Amino acid sequence: MRTIHLEKKGLRCLAIAESFVQNSKRSILSGLIMRRDFVIDGFVFGSATLEGDDVTDQILSMYEKLHRSDISYLMISGLVVSMYNIVDIKKLHLSLQIPVIGITFNESFGLEDAIKHHFPKSFELKINEYKKLGKRERITLHTSHDLFVRYEGCTIYEVKQLLNELTLQGSIPEPLRISKLLANSLLQKGLSF
Repeated sequence: MRTIHLEKKGLRCLAIAESFVQNSKRSILSGLIMRRDFVIDGFVFGSATLEGDDVTDQILSMYEKLHRSDISYLMISGLVVSMYNIVDIKKLHLSLQIPVIGITFNESFGLEDAIKHHFPKSFELKINEYKKLGKRERITLHTSHDLFVRYEGCTIYEVKQLLNELTLQGSIPEPLRISKLLANSLLQKGLSF
């Protein structure tokens, strides 16, 4: 199992963000490989079903498409994506054998009520998946913005140091910011995967 070697300048992450419109059936997942020194080193794309249960397997498939052994960690913009499609962060960590960091940008008191509202007949399974994510931890960046993180395979110290180095301004780390821009652009062009 790999750990995050904070001393390496060429440390690479796979950053995944999504974009979708409410009336579509699938979201676009955009993956960006970026080195710690902000050099972009690759792209990969996928999709996930809105209100589905396939995002974890889609992320695994995106990683496999890359055929890369030099990715040091995975960073995901949100672990509840595509209208309550829940990322299994533990499964990703165990399958890929690299640290996984899920990042959100807003405070929340939980999603149980929203899940019950959207899935009145089958909410128990979704709520159990959501609870398996555990609590988020707040990190205050050098930019004075707060992020909320869940992580597997690394320490909160490593997460905070990485996010401080990768966030040039505001609250969004550069790999996720660019990955989100790419996903939004693909969506506007009407592309699907």
